[in-house]
Amino acid sequence: MIIDRLHGFWQRLDTGLGSVPSALPLLALRVALAIPFWRSGLTKWDGFFNLSTGARYLFEQEFRLHILGQAFPYPAPLAMAFLAGIGELVLPVLLVLGLGTRLAALGIIGMTIIIQLTVPDGLVNFHLPWFAMALALLVYGGGTLSADRLLGGLVGARLKGSAHPAP
Repeated sequence: MIIDRLHGFWQRLDTGLGSVPSALPLLALRVALAIPFWRSGLTKWDGFFNLSTGARYLFEQEFRLHILGQAFPYPAPLAMAFLAGIGELVLPVLLVLGLGTRLAALGIIGMTIIIQLTVPDGLVNFHLPWFAMALALLVYGGGTLSADRLLGGLVGARLKGSAHPAP
């Protein structure tokens, strides 16, 4: 009897969760992935296009790329700091808006790989979840609650209208 109740409860729960529109978890993924990158990006600037002294120090003195058991200094460290700072501010905004979601997710994947090579100990707690979230957004896009979908609908409707010119 209790097994039947538990089974019925599980079936209702499964049906209910299966009916949640995919737009909601995709929006949650976009926001959750954007937050750590945005917060990190804010630490890299001391004003408009002015790298913070902390970012300069880290990229020039501390950060190393760990490849095949060796640690290599960043090539062009200030350029890398500048690009990281730009990416960490622009890509999260694009993700939250759902604008160019797949491209933004691809950028986050690239940044995550570089971060993993820089801080190898962060794989399980940070880099793997970021990679997985970005991969899901790369594959599924931003969902119906995204600027991509809105703009795609507008452009699609406009293109359909142009296929039938007025007489």
